[in-house]
Amino acid sequence: MANDEPGWELYRSFLAVMREGSLSAAARALGMTQPSLGRHIRQLEATLGVALFTRSPQGLVPTDLGHELLPHAQAMSASSAALRRAASGSNHEVRGVVRVTCSEVIGAEVLPPMLTDFRRQYPGIVIELSLSNQAEDLLRKDADIAVRMLRPVQSALVARRIGRIGLGLHAHRSYLKAHGQPRMLAELSEHAIVGYDHETPALRAVRSKLPFGREDFSLRTDSDLAQLAAIRAGYGIGVCQCAIARRDRNLVHLLPDAFAFGLDTWLVMHEDLKASRRTRLLFDHLVQALTIYANGER
Repeated sequence: MANDEPGWELYRSFLAVMREGSLSAAARALGMTQPSLGRHIRQLEATLGVALFTRSPQGLVPTDLGHELLPHAQAMSASSAALRRAASGSNHEVRGVVRVTCSEVIGAEVLPPMLTDFRRQYPGIVIELSLSNQAEDLLRKDADIAVRMLRPVQSALVARRIGRIGLGLHAHRSYLKAHGQPRMLAELSEHAIVGYDHETPALRAVRSKLPFGREDFSLRTDSDLAQLAAIRAGYGIGVCQCAIARRDRNLVHLLPDAFAFGLDTWLVMHEDLKASRRTRLLFDHLVQALTIYANGER
């Protein structure tokens, strides 16, 4: 291996190719020319003394070593982004960038009015909102604040329990008008059910509480937003947050006595960020707003 240390820009180009799948797409994503990005890849391979991609008529195919390097390059990218956020304002200023990560439904359906209220009070704080059902790594500083449905166990994280967000079976009135309303769980087999495609660890944790499984679903999707949209469109019966359903008078809560459970919800941040005023302000604001939401008061 050469003694020269590869610059971050080379790893950034490597990440873009791994993410986009081709030189041309990666170059567009980075705002570079394809020849320049190709030189970055060759330079990185030469500096490391290894092959990261094999060349084929179909483009670049990552080698096994390329796949092994990917999480390390992602960690570098997260650190670079965290550095830029930290430099966006001092710990004592009410300005700068705070990155929040949460699930699709929380980010699209729950947080927007809360963040709007926060923006009115602190217009100097810029919020990056990352919607993903895959938990981002707060220890690696992928994000500053996270809304989680599982209590974190890492001692370096600060966690506040929000409460239990209630879930229930719901359907649009148009669906019920056309197909009737089930009076017991056993009748669900006669209806179109909206559900998941692939089982996740979170789903396995609550599977015993669900009166149906993947083979029972008439619509399968791993996007919680797509499931919610299908329920709202009258496709069938599905599970959604009760507080979200209460906003729409056309959504009917079905079998509340027979099927009801809640998701423990936590707001989490890295303990290193307690000294950051902008992060602490947003953390405290979301604790209060989400607690009100979880208690059904909003």
